[in-house]
Amino acid sequence: MKTISKMWFRARRSVLKLIEDCNGVAAIEFAMVVPIMLVLFFGTIEFSTGVAMSRKVTLMTRTLSDLTSQSLTVADTDLTNFFTASNAIMTPYPYTPTVSTVSELYVDPVTLQARVEWSRSATFVSGAVVLGAGHAVRFPVAIPTQIAVGGSYLIYSEVKYPYTPIVTFSMAKTLPTFTLSDIAYTRPRQSQCVIYPTPAPGTTVPCPVL
Repeated sequence: MKTISKMWFRARRSVLKLIEDCNGVAAIEFAMVVPIMLVLFFGTIEFSTGVAMSRKVTLMTRTLSDLTSQSLTVADTDLTNFFTASNAIMTPYPYTPTVSTVSELYVDPVTLQARVEWSRSATFVSGAVVLGAGHAVRFPVAIPTQIAVGGSYLIYSEVKYPYTPIVTFSMAKTLPTFTLSDIAYTRPRQSQCVIYPTPAPGTTVPCPVL
């Protein structure tokens, strides 16, 4: 019985010493807090980066529409320069995956429905602008009723940018890619419409009504 009592006493004393022992508490707390802090840290970075890039996409869209609307006529060279200038706004973020489109819309005076008169798109490949076909002629575009003025023209631009979070690369790209996009409308500044392509010198081309 004495042996059992001694063993029980020693066990109780060991448990009390263990409870009173504070060695390693800081390490345990650190191990519990670090995962939460890392999630907050990377979450803040991802959120702020996404907001910044979304803002740049909006600026790109407005710049593309604004530059085009200031011209009387545009050629492929002009549009290439406009696309290049607008994409430069994405710096220092990579803009290679950006897809941009600029179109001229005509608002039908009877139905007030907008349709495409001409359109060109552009993508970046190896740092250079590659022009595409854009929207098809007469392609309908839904526009706000506030700007649907019959018989008027609008320069319509849209930009799409696939945003891949930084965390994706560390997780073997298991997270989805988010598409940041925006659209902008601008009325022609110098004339009723913007002619594309640029007509031959000495010739006058009326605004298209398709």
